[in-house]
Amino acid sequence: MPAKHAKHTKLIFRFFASFAYFAGKFLYFCKMKIVVRGTNWVGDAVMTIPALRELRRVFPDSEITLHTHSWAQGVFQNANFINEILPFEPGKSNFKIVLAQAKIWRERKFDLAVVLPNSFQSALVAKLGKAGTRIGYATDRRSFLLTDALPVPAWKNERHEIFYYLNIVAEIEKKFFGETKIWENEPRFQLNVSEERKAEAREILSKNAVDLSKKNVVFAAGSTNSRAKRWQAESYAELNDKIQIELNANVVLIGSKDELDVSLRVAENSKIKPIILTGETNLAEATAILSVCDLLVSNDTGPAHISAALGTKTLMIFGPTNPKTTQPWNSEIIYKNVECAPCMLRDCPIDHRCMTRISVQEVFEKAKAMLAAN
Repeated sequence: MPAKHAKHTKLIFRFFASFAYFAGKFLYFCKMKIVVRGTNWVGDAVMTIPALRELRRVFPDSEITLHTHSWAQGVFQNANFINEILPFEPGKSNFKIVLAQAKIWRERKFDLAVVLPNSFQSALVAKLGKAGTRIGYATDRRSFLLTDALPVPAWKNERHEIFYYLNIVAEIEKKFFGETKIWENEPRFQLNVSEERKAEAREILSKNAVDLSKKNVVFAAGSTNSRAKRWQAESYAELNDKIQIELNANVVLIGSKDELDVSLRVAENSKIKPIILTGETNLAEATAILSVCDLLVSNDTGPAHISAALGTKTLMIFGPTNPKTTQPWNSEIIYKNVECAPCMLRDCPIDHRCMTRISVQEVFEKAKAMLAAN
């Protein structure tokens, strides 16, 4: 064979060898076993939806497992961007829980762990679980537990929390594919509820004397982790009366058992009693109810994030927290920028002015306009 032809043959061989190598790498990356350690609160879990959707786009053929609190099954039950939910019961942080979770991870032999929470424990599970690549933020002195410890973005307290989670997936995409397309499009927040679950939700409402021929307004008047986030129960009661009398709509209260005392106070102060489902439904049922209602009026709490992700009109009353970073996507808010807000405190040490300065009439007019809008 002439030297010239031999040289061309070698170049062609090298080209196909390189192509086969990178194609193999690409297929491996696309078909990895990925575990995502989910967040610890309902609102935060909803705010991770855009990141989870982008992770599915980056790895369309991979097996994505969401390792998260058992209650999160109620939120992600019909999610089409994960393959499975690996639940665990929430509890106090201790080494036995870490070892039990790490054992499950080792048995699953995950190639990539996406650690969304900032906690030391979540990164320790990933390390002891022997996930091949472990990516998360360099928080809580846990960098040595991660293969890729990302710096916390300088903009963290200036942009919405969803970008904090999206940034992790953006860094993953750059690591495996050299660039990221995440910032080219608007975040995708959609959360799905099956028609079967919607029918079950309507049946729950009907069995609890809710007139389905009227518009349904849901109140989430509590908050499990902060009393300072709560608009006054007396104000919710007055709002309930105005909605039922002036708008001829139903009012339904939802929430966990820990929030039942608030719902009862709302009912006690109401002239026309609302329907109380607080503590009567699990999170999956509450999610389905939100998917078939016309409006949610809520404090800064998990149901508001769920409602907005479902596409239900959502009006949130903000007080001590920062709407710039945690307002539900595609929602409306009422917020008084008082001198001490956002304080992020769980109990107000003074006069709770961030909430008491929000009038019932102001919330009612906003709710009325949202119900009237197509």
